[in-house]
Amino acid sequence: MSLYFVRHQHTAETCPAKNPEMGEMLLKHIDKKNARKFGVDIVGDAVLDAQHTFVLILEAEDKEYIDNFMQPFAMAGSVEVFPASTCEAVVERQGCEPVQA
Repeated sequence: MSLYFVRHQHTAETCPAKNPEMGEMLLKHIDKKNARKFGVDIVGDAVLDAQHTFVLILEAEDKEYIDNFMQPFAMAGSVEVFPASTCEAVVERQGCEPVQA
C-alpha cells in the first residue's frame, strides 16, 4: 500500500456541509468501511477551519483508487492527490526524495 496526502478545496458558496443531504452523503462516503470498497484505507482526515479545505491521509495500492474515491468531492471543488511517506520512512532513506524503483 502506498501513502497519499489529499487536499480538497471548495468555495464558501459550494461548501457541501451547508447542504444537509450533501453533508450526510459525504459523511457516509468517507466512512472507513465504504472507503475500503474503493480499495482505500483512511488513515486520518481534518477540515481546516474557515478555509473550506478538507485534507486526508489515505493508503491505496494505486493512485487511481484515490482518484475514484474522491470523485464526489471533485463535484464541489478541486482535489489534489500527492504521494506521501511517513516521517519514519523519510528518516530511514535519509531524505525527503522518494526511492526510485
